[in-house]
Amino acid sequence: MPTIRANDLEIAYEEIGSGPPLVLLHGASTTGRETFAAQIPALAEAFRLYLPDARGHGRTLWDAADGFEAEWLVDDLEAFVDGLGLATFHLIGYSMGATTALGFAVRAPERLRTLVVVGSTAAREPRAAVGRRLMDPERISRDDPAWAAEMALTIDAGQGPGAWRRLLSAIAADIDRQPLLTPAELRSISAPTLVAIGDRDPLVPVGQAWELSRQVRDGRLFVAPGSGHDVLTRRPALALEALRGFYRSTESIAKARAEALPEVPR
Repeated sequence: MPTIRANDLEIAYEEIGSGPPLVLLHGASTTGRETFAAQIPALAEAFRLYLPDARGHGRTLWDAADGFEAEWLVDDLEAFVDGLGLATFHLIGYSMGATTALGFAVRAPERLRTLVVVGSTAAREPRAAVGRRLMDPERISRDDPAWAAEMALTIDAGQGPGAWRRLLSAIAADIDRQPLLTPAELRSISAPTLVAIGDRDPLVPVGQAWELSRQVRDGRLFVAPGSGHDVLTRRPALALEALRGFYRSTESIAKARAEALPEVPR
């Protein structure tokens, strides 16, 4: 797996496929290969995919005991795409990655050809309350030992013993305090945007997802029936069809946005 020096990190990433650049940001405690496993083969036929490991995940080394903030992930993404020389690109994020994607879209709206936000909104609750419960290491060890064992093999194997415990605690704590995007900031997101959600997502109610899709300038909403937070894995074929339809319908706009900014801003 290649790495690139960006924001004082060695960011590990995968690069797959050919076509316009599409950056995929994974959720907490996982990797891009896991988060988007069901969508990668089809998307790689139409796009060149970049799947970076967030700090503290996969092979991007970072000890969450030294801190973990959503804004740092936006900094990491900006440095990552700058290092690759991507002036503009398509961006999709899931859960934690979707929060990063929204932060970048507000910071540099002109650089996105399209934006897909899966399983996140600009609201704190119920994300914070549910996150505290779901990502509590003691609860996981007691009630979900299989997940604890999995993270010991995946996260701890690359990051060191006990890393998953520190990481999940730090992520949950950050949700409690991270600055929230304002309506004016969300309105600055000018790229065509798809907000995707499961109809039973405990972290992001459908009403909040609908509100986000209306706050951005050019938003659409996809609600997957019979799905919770893990919409990409629970309803993979339906999610892929929604993505395909979105990219088809916005192709001309995405091309025009790419032509408007041919070089990485300095």
